[in-house]
Amino acid sequence: MVHLSVNVNKIATLRNSRGGNHPDLIYLSKLILEAGAHGITVHPREDERHIKKQDVFDLREFLMLYNRDKKKKIEYNMEGEPSPRFLDLVLEANPDQATLVPVTPGEITSDHGFDLKKDLSELKSYIQKIQNAGIRVSIFMETDLENLKLVKDTGADRVEFYTGPYAHAFDHSPEEAKVVFESFRKAAEFLQTQKIGINAGHDLDHFNLPLFSRLPGLEEVSIGHRLMSYALEVGLETSVKEYLKALS
Repeated sequence: MVHLSVNVNKIATLRNSRGGNHPDLIYLSKLILEAGAHGITVHPREDERHIKKQDVFDLREFLMLYNRDKKKKIEYNMEGEPSPRFLDLVLEANPDQATLVPVTPGEITSDHGFDLKKDLSELKSYIQKIQNAGIRVSIFMETDLENLKLVKDTGADRVEFYTGPYAHAFDHSPEEAKVVFESFRKAAEFLQTQKIGINAGHDLDHFNLPLFSRLPGLEEVSIGHRLMSYALEVGLETSVKEYLKALS
């Protein structure tokens, strides 16, 4: 079964736009989990425009208590750039997974994967330090096979595919998306030969997930923006359940 980790950045964005604690990030994270999600994802950026540093630790404490009380294993996934700032935050918060993502100053959202021809050495150093703390590491990548051939050298446990191109193709035409999906399928099959786990995320939704969930070896999808947007129409619980249904 493909796991759904819900990115709660957008809840924090709405809260921060007004100040105070409405909407309540912890309360809504609990609703997300009660609806069946398997994990929570955050991307604490340096400018704190959505998830703040304190949120990272508040969510960590909440999830520890939730797992204990419910006797479940809800995973905590932290996304961020390979930097001393993010490394220190990860090592202090001790999530289940750290997803390293290339960040361009001023970007609205993550919109590309790593180029391992130039990023490999730096990534390898950060990955080793995070793994030494017992934390699984995933790296944000596109589907270029020559680039993916270097993933093994980084030591990463998983790759998270940047699925923007697939989602945008699906928005235009489901038939066009099938063509784009083939590039992901070939990339996933290669990673399986390398014993690299596979995650995915970016603009996946309950319309395009039924096809994408067939990706060989797919273990987890991390979804925020579109799931939250749909929740404005149908409610948070229904939105999460629709996404879980699409994954099944």
